[in-house]
Amino acid sequence: MPDRTNEFGKYGARGIKGSDAIARQLDKLAGFIATPITQRRGLQARLNYLTRTPHALQAARQAGLTVTDRTLKAWQTGRRQPSKANLTKIETAYQTVRRNNVARYLLQRLNSRGGTRVEIHPLNQSQVDRRFQRVLEYRTLNIRQWDTIIRAWAAGDTSALDEAWIDSIVDLGSQWGQYEYVSAVGFAA
Repeated sequence: MPDRTNEFGKYGARGIKGSDAIARQLDKLAGFIATPITQRRGLQARLNYLTRTPHALQAARQAGLTVTDRTLKAWQTGRRQPSKANLTKIETAYQTVRRNNVARYLLQRLNSRGGTRVEIHPLNQSQVDRRFQRVLEYRTLNIRQWDTIIRAWAAGDTSALDEAWIDSIVDLGSQWGQYEYVSAVGFAA
């Protein structure tokens, strides 16, 4: 059995962790607001999302948005602008709340009908010397249980997401170590 990769990129291979690719795809499926937070429209959309209900506001506060209601009103009406640090807090709170709101729906969709087929595109070896290149092929895998992956993604726990990804790709057999790092992972819900 292969071990975890210790020195990724030592010979020039390029790619990202499979867990990061999964997180990116889940973020795309979550449908975050496309307008950047630095534009007024993007800021307003995020603030409206975080303050539309008492439950959303409570979740935003738990996610790290710790300003007063008066400050929130001033930001929403445009009388004051948040600092860069507060913009970061707003964006982090928005992503956390959005992930938690969408997680249950995504979990239901991804687990339905026996799981979801995942396309795994191998890492890029174009910069690796020929003698160090491995034969890597495009693979597909049916992940049947997404619970740990979705739970780790919604919590923003990258180490737990990495462990959940490794637990999922072990089903590839003895080649699973070749897909710890990938160029892309694709699936739909």
